[in-house]
Order: sequence, then structure tokens, then C-alpha cells
Amino acid sequence: MQGFLTDLQFRIEWLVLRLVFGLMRLLPLDTAIRLSGAVWHAVAPRLRRHERALRHIEEAMPELPAAERARIVTRMWRHLGMTFAESVLLDKLAREPDRIVLDPASRTMVKARIGQPLVFASLHTGNWEVASWAMLLCGVRFAGVYQQLRNPYVEKYLLAMREPFYPRGLVSKGKEAVRYLVRAMEDNEGAAMMADLRELRGVSVPFFGRMAPSTPFPATLVRSHHGSLLAGRVIRTGPGRFFVEGTEIPVPHTDNRRHDIEAATAALNAQFEVWIREIPEQWMWAHRRFER
Repeated sequence: MQGFLTDLQFRIEWLVLRLVFGLMRLLPLDTAIRLSGAVWHAVAPRLRRHERALRHIEEAMPELPAAERARIVTRMWRHLGMTFAESVLLDKLAREPDRIVLDPASRTMVKARIGQPLVFASLHTGNWEVASWAMLLCGVRFAGVYQQLRNPYVEKYLLAMREPFYPRGLVSKGKEAVRYLVRAMEDNEGAAMMADLRELRGVSVPFFGRMAPSTPFPATLVRSHHGSLLAGRVIRTGPGRFFVEGTEIPVPHTDNRRHDIEAATAALNAQFEVWIREIPEQWMWAHRRFER
């Protein structure tokens, strides 16, 4: 009986999601994006995650006045609402290439490294789903990894929407993902992943003045395959409009493999911190980044 009720719940969630997505796709692009941002901006500050986000930004940026921190978090919810709509409508956005601007120096850097193992590490800022679109525009073949959802019907639906932007496919986080991404590296192609979340089994590196448990996986892949580690970010410049840029993170190759990986992971997170401080309202503050 419990299994039946759980399955029924999953199916209802899937149907509701299909209805919401269907309605959004009926609206003009900018209207759908603005509406989603407004709804999140109105509703999210009343939820428990708002208090968590305020606590996290206070821990990270105590030098800011409380009113400024509150303003940043409140604006963050609008950005996340727009991210939600943009991710649903990414295929429609991609039909209007003028909506995305690639930093010329970053594009040149990426193109120069095509044909060698590449790891693209991004963070949850602007609209991170747009990063896959940007890499496609640079001509890179890459595999991606995602966090598996509890609802299998929703996962299958969302996966079908995202897969066209990942030439080598998407695989859920876990042991199979490791093998999948390693194969991409061995084929001198790319592996893409988010690298700004808490990883309790990872390494602790400085982040906003504190030691934060962080994933060493991007640095490990690059260190093992003599590739390049590229950090990238997406900045939203307006509803459905983006600027994408990146930089290479040095990965040492000394006799101390563990030290090399920790040093590269620290450098990656240091770059993330610089970017977050520049536009703090576009980063996802509600995640438990610092907590063990």
C-alpha cells in the first residue's frame, strides 16, 4: 500500500510539473521568465530556506550591513525564479543566439584546448544550465553529471529536456558517473560538473574565510589525465539574457598527488569566491555550503 501511495504522489507531482511547464511554454519568453521571477520573489522569503540563506550570507560576508544582506537574499530568489523558467525554456532560448554573449578571450581559451581532456567546473550563479549551451557554441563535446531526483517520472521528463545540450550524455551522480566522465577524458573530450556545493567526503579548503568541505573531483580528473581545469560562470544580464566567461585553474603536477589536488581545489574555490562577491545576489545562498 505504501508503495502505491508513493507512486501516486510521484505521478501527481509529475502531472503538476507538466501543467506548470506547459503553461509557461504558452507565454512569450520574457513574460514567462519575468513572471516566474516575480512569483519566487514573493513566495520564497516566507519559506524556511530564506532564514537559512540569511544565516549563510551572514557567515560568509559579516562585513555587510544586515539590510544589505537581506536585500541580496531577496533578490536572489527573483534570480532563482527566472533560472527555473529559463531552464524549462532553454530550447526556445537557444533559438535566439543573441541572448547569450561569450567572453571572446574565454572562447579562444576553450577552443585552443579542444582535443585534449577538459574539465568544466561551474557554480550556481546566474543560470548555470546555460553553461552547457555556451560550451556547445564553442564546439566542445562533453559529458555532464547531475543529482538524481527522488521522483523517477520528473527525473525522466527533465532529463529529456536537458540531454540535447550534452553531446556525450548526462549521468546521475555516483560510481557510474565517475566511470562515464573518465571515459570522456580518455577520449580527449570534456567533463562538466557543478563544483560549488558541500561535499562531506571531499577536502576542506578556504571559502569566505572558513574551511568548507569541497569536491576534489574536478582537480582529481585533471591531475590524473593531464588535462585542463576550466572554471566558468554565467551572469544573467537580463531576463533570458546572459554573459558567459571562464578562466583556467592551475593544477600542479608534483610528487605529492594529494597536495596537488587540494591546491587546485582551493584555487577553484578561491575563484568562485571572487565571482560570488562581485554579484552576490546571483549565487544560491540557501545551500548548506559551510556546515559539516
